[in-house]
Amino acid sequence: MFNPTLWRFRRFADVMPEMLNLQREMNRLFSAVGQKAPQDYPAVNIWEKDGAAVMTAELPGMDPEKMDISVSGDILAISGTAESQAFSEGGTYLRQERGIGNFKRNLTLPFQVDAQAVEAKYEKGVLRITLPRAKEDLPKKIKIS
Repeated sequence: MFNPTLWRFRRFADVMPEMLNLQREMNRLFSAVGQKAPQDYPAVNIWEKDGAAVMTAELPGMDPEKMDISVSGDILAISGTAESQAFSEGGTYLRQERGIGNFKRNLTLPFQVDAQAVEAKYEKGVLRITLPRAKEDLPKKIKIS
């Protein structure tokens, strides 16, 4: 039942700091359950294709006029406002999982972007941004003499 040999190798005072660290870590892990962290919204995918980065972001129900996209060097910034849906008289939410309010997300790209050639399209709730690599940032072939 109770095995006193467990206490032979460590004193309780030696274990206490480890237990407090475990408690702090558990509190940190479970403190934001069910909430998206601001840096995680919107969800994005980024890949490279033909010398350009292509980014897609899930932004359902957004008005493209209320989105702001900017590029500075290798940083892409996306921001905007998601508004709540208006109901007819007497309507209320039964469940609300899509976020509302302002958002901002900065993404670091692996290369400098030609800001003049960036293209953005918004279709069916997905924002697609094509970010061509800057000519100055392209690898240069060096001739051996």
